[in-house]
Amino acid sequence: MAVSAHGAGLAQENEQHGDIEVGVVLDTAEQTGRASATVRIRAGREVVWSLITSCAEALKMVPGLVECEVLETASDRSWQRIRHVLDYSWFVRKLNYEILATYDKPAEVSIERVSGDLSTLKVSWNLKSDGDFTIAQYKVDLAPGFWVPRWLVRGALKRDLPKMLRALRTRAESAAHQPR
Repeated sequence: MAVSAHGAGLAQENEQHGDIEVGVVLDTAEQTGRASATVRIRAGREVVWSLITSCAEALKMVPGLVECEVLETASDRSWQRIRHVLDYSWFVRKLNYEILATYDKPAEVSIERVSGDLSTLKVSWNLKSDGDFTIAQYKVDLAPGFWVPRWLVRGALKRDLPKMLRALRTRAESAAHQPR
């Protein structure tokens, strides 16, 4: 990936979105980037885990995700091959891509693009217990591999990442407080 933490022309931004901390690093053309975000959720790791590993939930939480289909699952459920369709904006065509999600339940999820429209997509989730809370850390490396408006890349990382984490927190806290 063309992003280097010590490159001369990188734009790095850190922001607080309430209790969601977001850091974004973009290349000089703002065509590739890395972001990380952390959110504190009043729910156990198992609840958060069930949401971040569900296609049905991803469709409700990930901005622009219009299709999520599990293509293959390991017999021990340690990984899944998943197809996503992202219809993010009328400025960009629909993106079709496959990912390999590797699971270390209930602490980590690693996702890597295996085929499709994106050049680079690497995602990781790390879930840590903190009493009645789960600290969820999300990291993404993204390179579309084709030209997109700079504001779209910046917006996807700076605006939509906190939006996704807020949706995760809301859904997890609601599920955690449902009677069983």
